[in-house]
Amino acid sequence: MSAGGGSDGGVGAQGLSWDSERPVRVTGELEHASRGLWLVKWLLIIPHVIILAFLWIAFFFVSVVAFFAILFTARYPRGMFDFNLGVLRWTWRVSFYSYSALATDRYPPFSLGEQPDYPARLEIDYPERLSRGLVLVKWWLLAIPQYIVIGIFTGGGYGGGLMFALVLFAGISLLFRAIYPPGMFDLVMGMNRWLYRVVGYVALMRDEYPPFRLDMGPREPAAPAPLPPPPAPVPPAA
Repeated sequence: MSAGGGSDGGVGAQGLSWDSERPVRVTGELEHASRGLWLVKWLLIIPHVIILAFLWIAFFFVSVVAFFAILFTARYPRGMFDFNLGVLRWTWRVSFYSYSALATDRYPPFSLGEQPDYPARLEIDYPERLSRGLVLVKWWLLAIPQYIVIGIFTGGGYGGGLMFALVLFAGISLLFRAIYPPGMFDLVMGMNRWLYRVVGYVALMRDEYPPFRLDMGPREPAAPAPLPPPPAPVPPAA
């Protein structure tokens, strides 16, 4: 549900649509991973890390420009939105390959575009309009509770946190047993999904407040069934 109501809607009298309920969708399919490749993935991702460092600098400045565009026009310029979405997609693919999941050995492509054949995918629906008022407060004040949760997951960005501990345990399991515990993967995916929902919100790309909900598993949960229509009124007896 929206914290302040993006006007691009999808909320009707009969309930919530799929897009309004989950405008940020994160998918990750667990693939067979080798026992020891994860030990050197830090080296293999160096080219991606260098490029992403520059892309995230650009992401910041694009978000600043988008802030003023939303403030004055209630719209996120489409080209800027697509660029920032591309940075998030690229980041998610590298994270899924490396130490946010260790869930595939397929090397991530160097691309801002959608890669439907890669096991990690991210989608954010483009909003036709955004709240001018929310843009002033959602990325700092309204997001404070979310920052606390994400800090627990990620260790505040310092390489620790619950997510890193789980992925490290999964790597050890791969090393000695060649098995990635499926329940652990589902939990890691839930944390990543929560993280990217918050990023989409604080990057001003959506107005819907991220749910305090750990949706685990490789794919988003099934769309909620629409509420049945109200019964027709019964005519009064003659």
